[in-house]
Amino acid sequence: MGRCCPPMDLFRSEPMQLVQLIIPIESSHLTVSYLGDLGLLQFKDILQFMAPNISYSIFFQLNAEKSPFQRTYATQIKRCGEWARKLRFFKDQMLKAGFSPKVSKTQVDINLDDLEVKLGELEAELIEMNANGEKLQRSYNELVEYKLVLLKAGDFFHSAQSIALEQQREYGSRRTGEESLDTPLLADQEMSIDPSKQVKLGFLTGLVPREKSMAFERILFRATRGNIFLKQAVVEDPVVDPVSGEKVEKNVFLVFYSGERAKYKILKICEAFGANRYPFTEDLGKQVQAINEVSARLSELKTTIDVGLLHRGNLLQAIAEQFESWNLLVRKEKSTYHTLNMLSLDVTKKCLVAEGWSPVFASKQIQDALQRAAVDSNSQVGAIFQVLDTREPPPTYFRTNKFTSAFQEIVDAYGVAKYQEANPGVYTIVTFPFLFAVMFGDWGHGICLLLATLFYIVREKKLSGQKLGDITEMTFGGRYVILMMSVFSIYTGLIYNEFFSVPFELFGRSAYACRDISCRDATTEGLVKVRHTYPFGLDPKWHGSRSELPFLNSLKMKMSILIGVAQMNLGIILSYFNAVYFGNNINIWFQFLPQLIFLNSLFGYLSVLILVKWCSGSQADLYHVMIYMFLSPTDDLGENQLFAGQKTIQLVLLFLALVAVPWMLLPKPFLLKKQYENLHQGQSYTLIEETEESLQVESNHDSHNHEEFEFSEVFVHQLIHTIEFVLGAVSNTASYLRLWALSLAHSELSSVFYEKVLLLAWGYNNVIILIVGIIVFIFATVGVLLVMETLSAFLHALRLHWVEFQNKFYEGDGYKFHPFSFAITDDDDD
Repeated sequence: MGRCCPPMDLFRSEPMQLVQLIIPIESSHLTVSYLGDLGLLQFKDILQFMAPNISYSIFFQLNAEKSPFQRTYATQIKRCGEWARKLRFFKDQMLKAGFSPKVSKTQVDINLDDLEVKLGELEAELIEMNANGEKLQRSYNELVEYKLVLLKAGDFFHSAQSIALEQQREYGSRRTGEESLDTPLLADQEMSIDPSKQVKLGFLTGLVPREKSMAFERILFRATRGNIFLKQAVVEDPVVDPVSGEKVEKNVFLVFYSGERAKYKILKICEAFGANRYPFTEDLGKQVQAINEVSARLSELKTTIDVGLLHRGNLLQAIAEQFESWNLLVRKEKSTYHTLNMLSLDVTKKCLVAEGWSPVFASKQIQDALQRAAVDSNSQVGAIFQVLDTREPPPTYFRTNKFTSAFQEIVDAYGVAKYQEANPGVYTIVTFPFLFAVMFGDWGHGICLLLATLFYIVREKKLSGQKLGDITEMTFGGRYVILMMSVFSIYTGLIYNEFFSVPFELFGRSAYACRDISCRDATTEGLVKVRHTYPFGLDPKWHGSRSELPFLNSLKMKMSILIGVAQMNLGIILSYFNAVYFGNNINIWFQFLPQLIFLNSLFGYLSVLILVKWCSGSQADLYHVMIYMFLSPTDDLGENQLFAGQKTIQLVLLFLALVAVPWMLLPKPFLLKKQYENLHQGQSYTLIEETEESLQVESNHDSHNHEEFEFSEVFVHQLIHTIEFVLGAVSNTASYLRLWALSLAHSELSSVFYEKVLLLAWGYNNVIILIVGIIVFIFATVGVLLVMETLSAFLHALRLHWVEFQNKFYEGDGYKFHPFSFAITDDDDD
């Protein structure tokens, strides 16, 4: 856009025009697409209201009451939404598999019907592969658990049978030996129980989550009243649960029971605890055979799963290579149809009617895009471009670049400028970083900020294409604001002569020297001026002297008032330029002039007194002068008189300040009332020739220009505005004293960190203490002075611009120009 547009002008927004396009339906899609590539036309949803001109109202009568779902291209939007859903599905699958969409450098021409078929086939194939993979993975996980059950439960049965065999051998050896008095009398009866009378025990095996194993055992015991035998074995490594697919620590359990009722209870408890049960046999031979079969099956499943994952990965990689081009095409298509739905279909259904705002300079480019679309779509009729007359306020459009956009965002955060209102963003580029630097004046800290900003600026091409964190992205977006802030901080730091609170003789030797040798170790007294004044900034000898703090307090306080009065005067002067531009003579004579007189009669006069005192070296007390200017204006000034005729001038200025208040309050409401009566005189009756339709159009579009004039509301509004300005003149001037307060706080904090951390550590003559002191000094400087103080000074500078400066002239009740642009669509996520 930079090569085709005229030079950037930030002071006033671009002249805008309301245009109407009549587009043949066969070229409508291509036309809107070309206009999206151009990005200089903001379409209006003309289906929501009647046409502004009665001659065009026929175009809108068919569709005026249609809902969004009944509009012409609702089906196409649903179709694009379905494509977008499939692409989101592909993206989720790619991210889960570790693939990232690749940016395609070559633009591929894709047919939308072919794309729809391809997306459908890929989605069906991917869903089928996912379903098969999930089934195979579940079977694999179940077999892993089954193998663990076979191994752990098999060990239990093997050990139990070994113990039983050993007991039988021991019994046999006892039978063959000699009987003794210790031999149990009932041994024969115990070992020869009738098999038909033996109780047969059933058993169940499976795995239960380890965290639930204690509760599982307790519930089983209570439910069966202790008529079970439970054995648990810990599985060393976590296993993947077949149901949830998550790794869980589990125990293998083996529970013996007697009776079907007990079995039913155990099954219910297993189900409640999420215990997976698996079949098991007592036969050791069958156990070994089952383990071999499960191992072979696991090997087969592992191979099958690996092949499936490889095939799925190849498919997702193929999708990733084309994903960005498909996604871009679908988003453009969807936004194109959304825009087409804002157009109205005429009665013949052969053309579409569009209305929208565009900059005046873009007329030729829009017409070229319309002509190109007609040629490329083989349309026999070209689109018609015409400019409409309207009383509707146009949107505000400032052409910014990467340097000015961040400053404009600072202004827009307060409120978007009214159409062609004076833009404070022009002055913010200089005044905002300057006010920040007044509070942050240290050229050492400024260099640190500058180096950090240069890192972002040097790598801006790489970083602009990446997704950054919230704080990093905010910092990167304001990199040029921080650049200006750091440059101005270096400048004010040189004026304050502070480098991490240490003064340097950069521009020459100090103008002061010791009176005798005794004052060399104590710079608090005995200094005399022996040379010319230090050429730039603060003399380094002031630092560390007894009078440093009173001197800097006085200097920075008076400097803050001078800066504040100058910036508030700039705001009032800009209100004059606004009034002249919009032809509002009432605001010139009854707002600009009394405000300028009132502010400068009081605080402009104070600023002059400060300059006179500095130039003359007078010892006059300015507090006393300003206070008694109101309390006793006729008293003699005595030793506080700075120049001849000061008393007379003060009386005149006080009189002008008092006159300025009713001058602001009274005339304007009466003049506005008279102006309204003259404008609407004789409009009480309407011509009979006007139809009901035209009256409806007039009421819909121009009603805001025929509102009734309420004198009481206007007078109350002017009263509030007058009180606000009078009180604000005092409070706003006092508000600029924050420049002095924060500058002093920054300087003192920097001095404390230098003297109480770095110098204190240096004085111990210990390397370890020195290293620790340097580390603490670096972290304190970065954390407090370069982060917290930067943020604090930024917010205070922001407040001074929004409240003290912009409220003098800036209405900020406009709305932004949002053109239909594919470049903006690409930056937005669905």
